[in-house]
Amino acid sequence: MSQEYAEKNATEVYAKASIEGSDHEPDLKAPHERTLHRQLKNRHIAMISIGGVIGTGLFVGTANALRWGGPVGLLLGYSIMGTIVYSVMISLGEMVAYLPIPGGHIKLAERFVDPALSFAMGWNYWYNWIIVAPAELSASALLINYWNQSVNNAVWVIMCIVVVVTINMLGAGAYGEAEFIFASIKVLTITGLIILGIVLDLGGGPDHDRIGFRYWKNPGPFVQYDGIPGTKGQFLGWWAVMTQAAFSFIGTEIVAIAAGEAKNPRRNLPKAIRRVYIRILLFYIGGTAVIGLLVPSNNPDLNISGAGKAGTAAASPFVIAIETAGIKSLPSLINACLLTSAWSAASSDLYTSSRALYGLAASGNAPRIFLRTSRTGLPYVSVIFCACFTSLAFMAISSGAGTAFGWFSNMTSIAGLMTWFGISVTYIRFYAGTKAQGIDRKTLPYWTRFQPFPAWYACIATVTICFFSGFDVFLNGEWSNATFVTTYILFVMFPIMYVGARIYYRVKPVAAIDMDFKSDIDQIEADTYDDPPPKNKWEAFWQWLI
Repeated sequence: MSQEYAEKNATEVYAKASIEGSDHEPDLKAPHERTLHRQLKNRHIAMISIGGVIGTGLFVGTANALRWGGPVGLLLGYSIMGTIVYSVMISLGEMVAYLPIPGGHIKLAERFVDPALSFAMGWNYWYNWIIVAPAELSASALLINYWNQSVNNAVWVIMCIVVVVTINMLGAGAYGEAEFIFASIKVLTITGLIILGIVLDLGGGPDHDRIGFRYWKNPGPFVQYDGIPGTKGQFLGWWAVMTQAAFSFIGTEIVAIAAGEAKNPRRNLPKAIRRVYIRILLFYIGGTAVIGLLVPSNNPDLNISGAGKAGTAAASPFVIAIETAGIKSLPSLINACLLTSAWSAASSDLYTSSRALYGLAASGNAPRIFLRTSRTGLPYVSVIFCACFTSLAFMAISSGAGTAFGWFSNMTSIAGLMTWFGISVTYIRFYAGTKAQGIDRKTLPYWTRFQPFPAWYACIATVTICFFSGFDVFLNGEWSNATFVTTYILFVMFPIMYVGARIYYRVKPVAAIDMDFKSDIDQIEADTYDDPPPKNKWEAFWQWLI
């Protein structure tokens, strides 16, 4: 098969959005309501999977985590959360590599569990990204304030909205190209910061101060959270890092939503999933280890809610270390990289929310109008509808409405964790189906050993973290009605949505022996082709890299 024919075949319309045997599936007849085009290349998928991992949570959010947990608490928290993320991703990867269908894990939940879980997961997931997008847009305005505070923030928000909506209205191919550029900047930034951090730690900065493990000894490896003495205070500090780390990692599953528009998905998706652990180790574990070496946990600048610091490069532990070492020019450059990171995140949020809404409509859980697509495969109704919510960014920059919007944003961490819970449950049922139907998992495009134990581990861990995520409101004198409600409302709403959908649809969970492992396979296999061999060493290196 020639490369030209393969590329043409890979861009054929993917028209199998429905699943046979779904009792509540809408009667989809119009072809323009059921089609997406596979436009995302291998390098797009690779960078989307990386871009979903690297964000402001790593660049800035680690400041609070270090302040709460200390250098060892920070490293342990992100390491353990990394194992949970890896467990979720290998579970998700096995399913989406076999069935890279529009709607990703939302449709897979319907296929291997029941329509009710698909309903709960879908709307929970859509809410998560529809709220995060305006939060990132408002963050962009704050980042620009680092250089210019004379212009009203609304101007910057409008400019950022135009950029993000334009990228998404140009289709999945344009989104993939933009994310490739944005994610490349993020990768270069964090890699450069880690290398620079090692150099500074070894005394290579202008002040030639060799830090080593000084801050692990004084003020110490752990922090007594809220002044609570003993191991109890240290444990609570580590647990506070866990909840922050969860927020930082949320978004790694975006590759599943992109699977329905990925070229050669059965080859490109496994590549991206296999390298998730490398990215977790290199960027997050490596980054937090360096941060713990460079900045003492009692540094007052780590309080990112301080005046003039919140949301800008000044709040980053890397910048604190750079300024302490006497390097003057880098903070502005880092702020520019953070700005591209915020734009990248907002663009991904709009893409993900629109495809989640498309997946909900494909499952019969949203009006069928959201299935409408253009001739180029753009679900324009879903994109336009989700783009309307970007106007919430104006609330975020308003002094009064900003408080209310902050409550909505705080709920996104729990929404992301519940998504991981749903993915884990879906995989556990998927695994049961392969056993019941005699399917050898080793024949799948991607599989890993030790399953289903990683899926069970992720399932239990995500619920546990959600349950205890609001522990600080129960500390003496720390009660807050707003914090309690925003922490636990989605955790409670998820089972309510599931039970309500079960009652409404009146459909029992799919039995393992009856699970559908065959629908859509012919089209997926038709979209699979062998990559052309590299022509030179540079192409060979590029194929290995991505």
